[in-house]
Amino acid sequence: MEYEYIIVCLAALIGSGLTFFSGFGLGTILVPVFALFFPLEVALVLTAIVHFLNGGFKLLLVGIHANKNVILRFGIPAIIFSFLGANLLKVLSDNSFPMFYYRIQGHLFKIYPLGFIIGLLLILFALFELIPRLNKLQLSQKYLPLGGILSGFFGGLSGNQGALRSVFLLRAGLSKESFIATGVVIACMIDITRLTVYIPKVLRHRDELDFTLIACATIAAFIGAYVGNRLLKKVTIVVLRYVVSIALMLFGCLLMLGIL
Repeated sequence: MEYEYIIVCLAALIGSGLTFFSGFGLGTILVPVFALFFPLEVALVLTAIVHFLNGGFKLLLVGIHANKNVILRFGIPAIIFSFLGANLLKVLSDNSFPMFYYRIQGHLFKIYPLGFIIGLLLILFALFELIPRLNKLQLSQKYLPLGGILSGFFGGLSGNQGALRSVFLLRAGLSKESFIATGVVIACMIDITRLTVYIPKVLRHRDELDFTLIACATIAAFIGAYVGNRLLKKVTIVVLRYVVSIALMLFGCLLMLGIL
């Protein structure tokens, strides 16, 4: 249906443009949008494909500015520990119970301990950026592997790899171009490993996948990333830090409320 293409493409366009600066959120936006028209498992596959292709396009746009030292010292531990976190999630998911739940207009929202804790941490990290006395603090380069470990592990455990990655990269003393490019490279590395897990799902659901819709959503995401890259030249690192901080606070609140 036409409205299906319009809704998905608008979400991909706006999501890609906004998350170009924050370094996270496109998958969070696309999954529920795709889930409006497809079963959840198919929606996850569609999102993973668009996310990966868009990451590759952003890599072409800004990859040259990536900080190789940060990629090696932060990205590799993040990838390794994201697998450990994801495997632990499988164990916990069988024994995880919500702290409480509530309904809004017939929709049930469950608040789990892990989501609540991760959301609270994101809000606290965001406040560090918004409080003038604290936002001047930077992480020493020696703490990058630890940042990768924590980001990867809790990202794999909570499914919010990008938000936690941005928290640490924001304090690594990078320029705005390097912050975005380094995050893009690490995200692509994680996407490649994650997509290998999705290949069996892609094959299993290939008859249910709308490849025309995937192509349209991907093109829309490309346009959003291109516009974001053009706007980057007009954005200062201070503005970028505020954009990321506000996104972290919003993301954290949605996690704590059980909406994500």
